Amino acid sequence: MSDKVNQFLGDTPGRTAVKLVVISLVVGIIMSATCFTPMDVWDAFTGFIERIYQLGFEAFGRFGEYLIYGAMIVVPVFLLMRFLKFRP
Repeated sequence: MSDKVNQFLGDTPGRTAVKLVVISLVVGIIMSATCFTPMDVWDAFTGFIERIYQLGFEAFGRFGEYLIYGAMIVVPVFLLMRFLKFRP
């Protein structure tokens, strides 16, 4: 059982807890220095989800448009590379 926990955590539980405390302290100091709070992160995340929802199906249309634009370049280059590499 102990090996599975260590494998999951990547180290012993005590060492993992110490690492998490140190990293949390450093991130907290940086966030405090930049006046950035966890609520700001949550607001940015929910705002992002709301913007995606408001875009609706227009986002899917743009996705398809970008896919076609990219394929117009990538597929011919891929085929050209394969043909140049092909030796009967």
